[in-house]
Amino acid sequence: MHRAAAFLSLCLGALCTANAAGTASLAEPIEYPVRPITMVVTFPPGGGTDLLARRLAAGLERDLGQPVVVENRSGASGNIGAQAVARAKPDGYTLLVVNSTYAINPGVYRSLGFSPQNDLTGVINVAFVPTVLVTASDSPWRTMRQALDARGGGPDTLPPAYASCGSGTPQHLAGEMLLQRTGAMWLHVPYRGCGPALVGVRGGNVGLGFVTASSALPFLKAGTLRALAVTSPQRSPLLPHVPTVAEQGLAGYALDQWHGVLAPAGTPTAIIERLNSAIASIVQRPDMAKGLHALGYDTTVSSPQDFQVMIRQDMERFGLLTGRMGLRVD
Repeated sequence: MHRAAAFLSLCLGALCTANAAGTASLAEPIEYPVRPITMVVTFPPGGGTDLLARRLAAGLERDLGQPVVVENRSGASGNIGAQAVARAKPDGYTLLVVNSTYAINPGVYRSLGFSPQNDLTGVINVAFVPTVLVTASDSPWRTMRQALDARGGGPDTLPPAYASCGSGTPQHLAGEMLLQRTGAMWLHVPYRGCGPALVGVRGGNVGLGFVTASSALPFLKAGTLRALAVTSPQRSPLLPHVPTVAEQGLAGYALDQWHGVLAPAGTPTAIIERLNSAIASIVQRPDMAKGLHALGYDTTVSSPQDFQVMIRQDMERFGLLTGRMGLRVD
């Protein structure tokens, strides 16, 4: 795309004001972007959210004609990076790339340092990553129901423990949702990320694990792990032969980990819509969709309004769940 496209004039709402003589004047148009954009990622380099952000940044840089810098600000389950963007100038030059941990944190942390409801606004939802329930390939459980029904009598039949990618993560909540629905008494073993959780399951230190499908996929393909269920509403294209939790007798059970882009509240509507259109175009390109699918993402696009509604709904349902769990990190 020609660099001149970077200076596309955005007229904010075609604002016309009639004066006493009956004439009208247009509001001053906004040129965007005219300088580098920063995309803040709330997790360390090399993780799934970071890889997604860097692909989006490369696409935006090409299409908008301005440098797009990815800045990792990890810590406190993403709250440090989110707080920084919430305090940034609402001009479209500082964006936040997050996953659904963002909607879980309000129910877990007493003080976030910002208001997710008021300080940030949705730009677009770009992908879902289903969580998968896995066990080692040599474990005694071949179905989710067998694991849920396990009782005492020996090391292979003790009520199992399950690993997650950390306390308060979507994978932790996926496990707790299952236990609350079934009454199973699994012990939660939080790890510092999905990678270490997978090591624990593969090594037999923990019988089961709730991890992202993207992190488990290489081991499932290699045959060192067995998938028992996915937590998405429908079967994942990544694992089409693995049944959902809902299909195995728990109708209505669903928890996907979404990924999306936010901006500081007050960012002009025309800039939000410009970003939404540009990112949607990037995500829908066949080469981008294929690359993200290989990383374990089910790509999607949304309007800013629909994404904002989904975030608020998830805050409500996750808040109820973490309240029942008594989950507090601080």
